Amino acid sequence: MKRKKIALIGAGQIGGTLALLCGMRNLGDVVLYDIVDGMPQGKALDLCHLAPVFGLDFSVKGSNDISDIKDADVCVVTSGIPRKPGMSRDDLVKTNADIVRKVAAGIKQHAPNAFVIVITNPLDAMVYLMQKETGFDPARVVGMAGVLDSARFRAHLAEELDVSVNSVSAFVLGGHGDTMVPVRSFTTVQGIPVEKMIAEDTLTAIEDRTRGSGGEVVGLLKTGSAFYSPAAAAIQMVESYIFDKKMLLAAAALCKGEYGVDGLYIGVPVIIGASGVERVIEIELNENEKKDLQKSIDAVKSVVEIL
Repeated sequence: MKRKKIALIGAGQIGGTLALLCGMRNLGDVVLYDIVDGMPQGKALDLCHLAPVFGLDFSVKGSNDISDIKDADVCVVTSGIPRKPGMSRDDLVKTNADIVRKVAAGIKQHAPNAFVIVITNPLDAMVYLMQKETGFDPARVVGMAGVLDSARFRAHLAEELDVSVNSVSAFVLGGHGDTMVPVRSFTTVQGIPVEKMIAEDTLTAIEDRTRGSGGEVVGLLKTGSAFYSPAAAAIQMVESYIFDKKMLLAAAALCKGEYGVDGLYIGVPVIIGASGVERVIEIELNENEKKDLQKSIDAVKSVVEIL
């Protein structure tokens, strides 16, 4: 069987980590593309030297030529400037929109059948722009947000309870930013409602920390933003697509009436399989969650309007 070809567009911290994880998870061959001369080539060579240590049979090519993504099965887009201390995701919109437009043109020309995962911030607006610029079926263009936000929520809950993260099930919906919505009513610990396990004030504090987790990492690093966890989250989506796992994941998908949203990308539960986003799952939110989700939707709309 021919190995899948995975194009990583942007060879920074997330791109390099993605390339490593593609090899470690045996997902296929990798092309690392970036406009910075030498950086993708250097990271690719380093990974080639790593491969024999772990017995990884995958090829990694670094390139400054977008045409090298030709016929990629999956494109993961991380291109753009990262968020810096004191900068909101929304501050990034104009600069990164120009970058995403150029990337979209390259994908449309050279990888017209690819499944596209966008990580570039502000996420919801950038994935919306990617779909519009490529003209691809919305099922093949998705944003990585909910997987990461849900993972952060699960991590903080597991730490508070001193239990395995595998025991915690949670969804974070809405925009990938300060208005995201941790869905408390669907958060459980091995089936037990989280409200039965954690006091109200503590749970609220954990939800608030989840909303600000990206900024917390930025503040600590001082020179960049998170990269290990976003890369891992995107890899889970790639795996679900390549191996047709049909995993139920939170992701930024184009809604067509679901959750009262029409024609906008927003973080919702989806099934990802060999056809891409195979369906959006609607869950019954309580009144507070509905209000919070609407606030998040309005926030995403305001950023998209800048485009």
